[in-house]
Amino acid sequence: MTTLAPLVDHCSKVIFHAPYTVAVEQAPLPTPAPDQLLIQTTLSAISAGTELLFYRGQVPSHMNVDASITALAAGQGIHYPLAYGYAAVGRVIAVGATLEEASWLGRRVFAFQPHASHFLAKGAELLPIPDSVSDEQAIFLPNMETAVNFVHDGAPLLGERVIVFGQGIVGLLTLHLLAHCPLAALIAVDRAESRLQRSAALGATAILTTPSATELTQLNGDLVYELTGNPAVLTDAINCTGYSGRVVIGSWYGQKRAAIDLGGHFHRNRIQLIGSQVSTIAPQLQGRWCKARRFETAWHMLESLDYTQLITHRLPVTDAAQAYQLLDQQPADLLQVVLTY
Repeated sequence: MTTLAPLVDHCSKVIFHAPYTVAVEQAPLPTPAPDQLLIQTTLSAISAGTELLFYRGQVPSHMNVDASITALAAGQGIHYPLAYGYAAVGRVIAVGATLEEASWLGRRVFAFQPHASHFLAKGAELLPIPDSVSDEQAIFLPNMETAVNFVHDGAPLLGERVIVFGQGIVGLLTLHLLAHCPLAALIAVDRAESRLQRSAALGATAILTTPSATELTQLNGDLVYELTGNPAVLTDAINCTGYSGRVVIGSWYGQKRAAIDLGGHFHRNRIQLIGSQVSTIAPQLQGRWCKARRFETAWHMLESLDYTQLITHRLPVTDAAQAYQLLDQQPADLLQVVLTY
């Protein structure tokens, strides 16, 4: 095994012990197997959507933690305690005996890994970070890939009116990509004025806080995105969609439920509801698109991303419990919370 000295003898891991209970625990520093790499984390990003479902205990217990991510896919069902997180940036500090040292040692990499100061991974589980992308930009890779997926699934047409409900990180990145399209209107909807200010900076042509029922129907959107994580907003998204328009549902609601009105505007207007999830490629695109190509697109879009508009809080990993409390209790005041190591 080849290493970059010096190595500490322990690592720090963020553990969910129960809903609303997070701890940072120490463990011995792992040693790479011959085909493994040891990565020292520099930054990791907390997902204010998915991770808060785990934090609040709102994830269906029969589901796997994440069947598509190797580091999270082991075991059946969701049981506490568990480690979670899927946006880690770091550098390779130790290389297993059967791997080529020159190809890996010191290399900056992205990994879909839980929050931890160090972790083991095989080369196929890592994405080398392009030189043109900073560590701060790289932590947005999962959300940027999600935004690319949403744009693909919505397939905006030239001159359409597009509405995006929810201006958290995923909503802002989706809007940022849509702003590159020649649209007639790009409207951002969110309850938080601070987020809508960022929406305008990223390309929204109009911003709305709490539109009335009449205002919603007058929007007459061709393509509408529901990205709030709140199932009750789906009715609003439907009601502002015009005849034969489409609604892309990108939120994961977990166990949250709400009554959805499908008996009026929806029923008479041939509105399409499109479920969109980043773990797979839409069947109609699989002949030309794969995960590698979509990642390549996401990296390219990250090169010009002004992350200073999006990172609102940086906390040391030792303050992880405080980070989740802030996201849970003061969501309007935060966008991207980053753990530092």
